[in-house]
Amino acid sequence: MSADEVKEKEELPKKLSPEEKRQENSRKIKRSLIAAALGIITGVISYLAIDSSQILGFQSYTLLALLIMIAGVVVQKHIFMLMHLFSKPLGFKDWFYQGFMTFAFWFITWTILLTSGITA
Repeated sequence: MSADEVKEKEELPKKLSPEEKRQENSRKIKRSLIAAALGIITGVISYLAIDSSQILGFQSYTLLALLIMIAGVVVQKHIFMLMHLFSKPLGFKDWFYQGFMTFAFWFITWTILLTSGITA
């Protein structure tokens, strides 16, 4: 075998057994649930931290709410480590997904809470 053939064999992804696939899918679901829960929690915290009568658009207090959401994304990594949800290191695409999930749930939660006091 030449060196090129050895490298090709080493680069091939390892086939996962059905049990390993099930465990990996379980980890992915748990990570998504954590992202959703942290998004909802940070949305509620943003609502409670800022007086809703002052919300008139993009102001300095809106940055505070955004920083609270970013803190939720950072906390995810520590929760993942505590719960041993890494089978392999997460790449940029995985962290982007986790961050977007948190952002989406934060934004929806905060928007619903801010508009719940408005009457037509």
